[in-house]
Amino acid sequence: MRVDVWSDIICPWCYIGRRRFEQALAGFEHRDQVEVVHHSFQLDPTYPAGRTELSTEMLSRKYGMDVAEAAAMESKMEATAAGEGLEYHMDGLHIGNTADAHRLVHLAASAGLQDAMVERLFRAHFTDRRSVFSPSSLAALAVEVGLDPAEVEAVLSSDRYAAEVEEDAATASRLGANGVPFFVLDMRYGVSGAQPTELFTQALTEAWDTSSYARS
Repeated sequence: MRVDVWSDIICPWCYIGRRRFEQALAGFEHRDQVEVVHHSFQLDPTYPAGRTELSTEMLSRKYGMDVAEAAAMESKMEATAAGEGLEYHMDGLHIGNTADAHRLVHLAASAGLQDAMVERLFRAHFTDRRSVFSPSSLAALAVEVGLDPAEVEAVLSSDRYAAEVEEDAATASRLGANGVPFFVLDMRYGVSGAQPTELFTQALTEAWDTSSYARS
């Protein structure tokens, strides 16, 4: 059975949703027969490439709150992440355009390293305080997971996989996703948001039990 996942590297709920889904999958009887495929989704595809800003400034502007309120919101996010075994460092966190990061995820998929690339980018952004925006930092992260340095450089110095990133977003829109994380199980069951692990467990079970896999 296939599970398609749309997320953005700088989305704090996406990393939390990833962990909750992984916990559900780890306890799923048929986990060895589940293929997880990651798809690109940019929270703000219009954000200028090469520019970053503090996430608290973005939240303040987007939701009309002051910076102190935005910081308090991010502090709560750190606590939520900790509950899932994730170490978030939101103070001083920057956000920016993630198109290049998503293009590297597509490159990683061609090498069978997609899941490792997604995990490394999330951890770099939320835990390690490493940029997921600058080409040099992205290149180093990609090489860490085993991608060929020459291939990485070729992607980052071109628009390779840009069409695939756009198609991922278009597919999410066609499926009715207006935010991430967004999970589609067996191309029939949609789960939106970082739902509790128990809900992912239920969704996996229902999708499997009503699929052709259960009858084969």
